[in-house]
Amino acid sequence: MHTEYEEFETIEDFFMYITSAISPMKNTLPISSYRGYLMSFVPLGAASGDSFLVVYAQATLEPGLYEFDLPSKSYSKVERVERADKFYFVVLTPKRNTLADEALKNI
Repeated sequence: MHTEYEEFETIEDFFMYITSAISPMKNTLPISSYRGYLMSFVPLGAASGDSFLVVYAQATLEPGLYEFDLPSKSYSKVERVERADKFYFVVLTPKRNTLADEALKNI
């Protein structure tokens, strides 16, 4: 597995980057809150499947659905997806994530 890394200081900056990477037709994206990090894995090449950009911030969030407002650079935990002008993230806390474990060795 080949990984590249992009680190952010704050959760808000992490969400800002991820919103730019989301497909315009997809308004939710899973995020892992794992071992003290928020992480998202962005494939760098569709053909090989073994190169990823690891986007992360040293932070944690409780599992659940989060709404992010890009103009105000703010996020909040919500019960449901309600607005098309917001971005939504499903934060999950996996018991084990072998891809993240491998990536964390190199951070």
